[in-house]
Amino acid sequence: MTQKDGVPTGPGTDEIQVQDELERPQQVRAYLLGLQKKICTYLETFDGEAHFGTESYPEVSGALAQPRVMMGGAHIEQAAANFTHSVGDQMPSAATAARPQLTGRGFQAVSFSWIVHPRNPYAPTCHGNLRFFTTTGGDGSATWWFGGGWDLTPFYPDEEAAQHWHQTSHDACIASGGGDALYRLLKRQCDEYFFLPHRQEPRGIGGLLLDDWCEGSFENSFALIRAIGDRFLTAYQPILERGSDCEYGKRERDWQLYRRGRYVEFNLLYDRGTKYGLQSGRRIESVLASMPPAVRFEYQYTPSPKSPEAKLLAFLAPRDWIVREGKNSTTTR
Repeated sequence: MTQKDGVPTGPGTDEIQVQDELERPQQVRAYLLGLQKKICTYLETFDGEAHFGTESYPEVSGALAQPRVMMGGAHIEQAAANFTHSVGDQMPSAATAARPQLTGRGFQAVSFSWIVHPRNPYAPTCHGNLRFFTTTGGDGSATWWFGGGWDLTPFYPDEEAAQHWHQTSHDACIASGGGDALYRLLKRQCDEYFFLPHRQEPRGIGGLLLDDWCEGSFENSFALIRAIGDRFLTAYQPILERGSDCEYGKRERDWQLYRRGRYVEFNLLYDRGTKYGLQSGRRIESVLASMPPAVRFEYQYTPSPKSPEAKLLAFLAPRDWIVREGKNSTTTR
């Protein structure tokens, strides 16, 4: 295990009994299936019209794919909430890029990813993912780690929404015992990851991102994952509901579809989760369910100067969104 900025991180390796190795993925599986149900129930209730599908693909090995997708709602244009428990003989290369010594090992991976594309342009798109990997070497040692987090992609500047999103992110880190240092680390990693180098612009306002994570023990790391998952609706619900009440017209809709193009570019060019899904042979419909249902690309499009659309990129610049000692957020880049 290594440390970064004073916070323990990195794949955990320990001597465990075979029974422990079997129980860990099951603990994570039970939690993530419960979280999937909780998020889907809220989104269906809020939308009032659309419902999630109930596909399920169990395997003899104990693996399970349970994608749930909702389309064409009154407020939710499309949402995906996909759970996967994979059991394999050899880890995909996307999962071993930073750990070549694990190449060829059997593994278990448990993950839940969700994405919401609201219909109203004033309601931001959100994305979240929580995952757990474990693999055992020939000497009986288990290597395991967690990953995931959440991020927010607004189409119009909203200071109050951004502050609430990051305050809840901060609260999750405090609740896990990691403190302010943990929030700053995970926020910075999120800002750095959700960035389009070919455009030199952020995808959104970030949130939290952890990868190859093991803080002290399985129990401590799992506590952080639960702290994030348990607070997702607290973070997103008021933002979604307030934005969905705003009036909008063709101009706002066209801008939303144009900015969704950035989402597509990032997912297809850079997103490690998409690459992992393709490499692991998962259902292509599930892997690409995160894509927005409608998008447009326009050659050399430039919004009108001083328009709300033109102000978006400056708003997306990484900053400290937490209000500290009565001071407003300040730019940190």
